[in-house]
Amino acid sequence: MKKWLAFVLSYIILALLHEGGHLVFALLFNEYQALQFNMPLLGPEVTYRTPVDERVGVHWAVIAGASSILTLSLGYLLLLLAKRVARVQARFPRAVLYYLTFLALLVDAFNLSIGASIYGGDAEGIAVGLAVPRYWVQIVFVLVLFINRELIAQKLLPIYGVRTNHFLLRPWLYRVKPA
Repeated sequence: MKKWLAFVLSYIILALLHEGGHLVFALLFNEYQALQFNMPLLGPEVTYRTPVDERVGVHWAVIAGASSILTLSLGYLLLLLAKRVARVQARFPRAVLYYLTFLALLVDAFNLSIGASIYGGDAEGIAVGLAVPRYWVQIVFVLVLFINRELIAQKLLPIYGVRTNHFLLRPWLYRVKPA
């Protein structure tokens, strides 16, 4: 039960950071309209003043993309600190930080690559802001997704002593053994 609680808390933290990023930049660009709560899975969602069809300008890339950069950066920072965190004796905080690292590395990379084809989302806003086709954004972030998946398989899981035979969590690329 504690593992599920740690996972859910990590998801909530990540969702609040992500939507908080949207909120801050929407306020900076005077585009904030409301904060809605779409439960149970999606959580908070910022809505904007300008309708989707009328959005133009690079500020939309910032509003749509900065929150993903924030959460991905958090994932990389936590991965850099993972050896220290894994030595923490308190199990629950260690589990929360493990799941937060895992989710921060995968969720937004998935949302901006594969998820964009299924349910839209921030990839469209980034593409509109950069005046590029959405699939360009998706290609960049599918590469980020695969790199992050490999970082999880080769770095995060071993640091926390997690062993798995699941094909999505095994290294796919040649692993260089440390000297």
